[in-house]
Amino acid sequence: MKYEIIIFDADETLFDFKKSERDAFKNTMLEFDIEYDENHHLKIYHDINTAIWKEFECGLITQEKLKIERFKRLSHSLNTAFDEGKFAKAYMKHLSLASFLYEDSMDLVESLHKNYRLTIITNGLKDVQDKRIRKSVIGKYFEDIVISEEVLVSKPDPRIFEQTLNNIRHTDKSKVLIVGDSLTSDIQGGINFGIDTCWFNPDKMVNKTGINPTYEIFNLMELKDILEK
Repeated sequence: MKYEIIIFDADETLFDFKKSERDAFKNTMLEFDIEYDENHHLKIYHDINTAIWKEFECGLITQEKLKIERFKRLSHSLNTAFDEGKFAKAYMKHLSLASFLYEDSMDLVESLHKNYRLTIITNGLKDVQDKRIRKSVIGKYFEDIVISEEVLVSKPDPRIFEQTLNNIRHTDKSKVLIVGDSLTSDIQGGINFGIDTCWFNPDKMVNKTGINPTYEIFNLMELKDILEK
């Protein structure tokens, strides 16, 4: 067996974060009595949130500042005044309760758990990811779940991978595979750490980044074919 340790990304790999985000954002907007138009408001927030997490990956903003800054930008973009701190707290509350798996996630994880040691590394906020990921229905299958805010380092920094392997007392990088949807976070992080990588690309996007994964899959269950070779 080529690999012993499978490191998974969480959101947009095993968990449907877009659905969670949509649900949490809607509930927060309604809580603040803002007349909500999903087609309009959600796109604006999604663009802001995507951009600010990219800034975080590049070390341009801290996770602590990110929590509120994204909603300051949202308030400005919508020209709508609200308490950004309270809005951020409400959003994280709603998001922590919105845990949705992809259709194949449970079957895949249950199957792999029999033969592999499984872990998760997620670039996320502790209060959100602890409930959504650690306490999810598949949380019990993972030997360790590392949340970037807890360890104060995030993908693609190789130190978060080193921390994960230290936690489970594994040293042989040749036996480790990272599976994730983000080329710049998951795949680049795996490359930085010196382990094999598997890009989960369900939308069949063209890779124009110059970041080259070891494998590419379009369906989660294709991972089993790679592991069984």
